[in-house]
Amino acid sequence: MKKNIKVAHSPDADDIFMYYAIKFGWISNNYKFQNIAEDIETLNQQALKNIYDVSAISFGVYPFIKNEYALLKTAISFGYGYGPKLVKLKGKKLKRNFKVALSGKYTTNALIFKIYYPNARIVYKNFLEIEKAVLNEEVDAGVLIHENILTFDERLEVEKELWDIWVELVGEKPLPLGGMAIRRSLPLIDAIKIEKTLTKAVEIANKHKSLLAKMLIERNLVRVNDATLDKYLSLYANEKSITLDEEQIEAINTLYHLGHKQNLLPYIKDIRDYMIPTEYEKLRFENEL
Repeated sequence: MKKNIKVAHSPDADDIFMYYAIKFGWISNNYKFQNIAEDIETLNQQALKNIYDVSAISFGVYPFIKNEYALLKTAISFGYGYGPKLVKLKGKKLKRNFKVALSGKYTTNALIFKIYYPNARIVYKNFLEIEKAVLNEEVDAGVLIHENILTFDERLEVEKELWDIWVELVGEKPLPLGGMAIRRSLPLIDAIKIEKTLTKAVEIANKHKSLLAKMLIERNLVRVNDATLDKYLSLYANEKSITLDEEQIEAINTLYHLGHKQNLLPYIKDIRDYMIPTEYEKLRFENEL
């Protein structure tokens, strides 16, 4: 009998895209995956409670869950010259202590925002409510994430790109946004196999991007039209999403060192120490021969 594994992901297009190669049965595996879709900050909060076997997370939350979860090397989202956007009403001047809506306490964009704007007054909202809050002047500005960075109202303008903030803080490194984590309580050999399955799913999804995107739209599984979906996936679900590379690892380490220096994150020296030791599988079966 296949083991049940609960996989939680956000309802935004890149997460759905990277997971649904499994959902559509394109990947053979030894597990029965049950997927749950919740907004990213809910997933961060659930990870703090150790709820799901595998979960999408913001990189900003990982130092708080490092003892319960290992960081997976796949299904990752980085910005390369782009990322979340701080928006305001056109022509509005922001004061030093402007009121801002962010998508969650543990999101990566909130972490970077707090470092750069220490005097801003923060309120947290579901990411789908932020644009409306800015338009209604409930807040002075808001940080848009996910597909909203491509579709926001023409009455709004960008005050600051988080990519530009990131570059000002650390230089031109990839902007770490989100990834996936797996519970350490799972047997290590299962964790290795699950990571391999998820990696294969992202690889297959990218290989058959047009077909998978069409299927997602036909089944009303995404919130955007085909043109916006294509643009969004080109940003956050691409070849760079399949497996962490050295440049991305160093960018995550930079984020964590910066956050710890600002007393916003627990200390992590090197994220490599918190990943699944995949060499275990080879060593184990070699010893059994």
